[in-house]
Amino acid sequence: MIEVNDKNKFADILEKYKYNLHSGDIVAGTIMYKESKGFLVNIGDSTAGYLPKEEINIQPFSNQKTLNLFINITRDFFLIKKNPYIKQYIISIKRLEYIKSWKRIKQLQLENIIFTVKIKQINKGGLITYLEGIQGFIPKSHISLYNNLRTNLLHNNYIKCKLLITNEQKNQLILSNKSALLKLSVHKFRIGELIYGLIIKIKQYGLFIEIYGMIALLHISEVGSTYIDSLNKVFYIGNLIKIKVIHIDIKQGRLSVSKRDIK
Repeated sequence: MIEVNDKNKFADILEKYKYNLHSGDIVAGTIMYKESKGFLVNIGDSTAGYLPKEEINIQPFSNQKTLNLFINITRDFFLIKKNPYIKQYIISIKRLEYIKSWKRIKQLQLENIIFTVKIKQINKGGLITYLEGIQGFIPKSHISLYNNLRTNLLHNNYIKCKLLITNEQKNQLILSNKSALLKLSVHKFRIGELIYGLIIKIKQYGLFIEIYGMIALLHISEVGSTYIDSLNKVFYIGNLIKIKVIHIDIKQGRLSVSKRDIK
């Protein structure tokens, strides 16, 4: 933090080095006054800085009284533009934090890190959460079927995830719970491995099988060498069957198994 003993300190420095402010610059300043729609900020220039309320934080404030705590705080700001009509620089904290957040997110993706996020909302398509202040989405297809989407997760407000898709330009953040669980699995699955699994769900296109806490798909085409008209006539939920691991996709968190040629 910069200590400001003189309101003209920044102005003197700018004058000395003949520095001109431009859109996109990072500037230091002190929040001086609170107005109805924002704050006046001393950024050391003959033109004052103005911080609109909507440019304070990536996530909305739950308590407006918190805004009063900003007075006399000195920090960095992102310079959006100069408003020639009122002779003020429009500045932002939110956009600066947005830049920093995406840098941290890219580092998490680069290092392939598993993290825990808090569930903010549940809808038909999946879960809404936040990572480094940026809203993220966990599609239902990337949530382990071992958990009941509408019950268990409501009582467990945190979920382990990995980054699946990141797009800073579109502000898009897609996470995967299944990928994180597969990487964390105590049992290290191998292609060709023979293993026993528990049938937990039967669909027209195949069986969902629990293996060491992970969910694998046994597609109908891999059930056997002969055609089966209805899986429900042959298999039952709760049955333990012998299968072979044929595909492992860590990134997507997918396991595929087969019963072909297994005695």
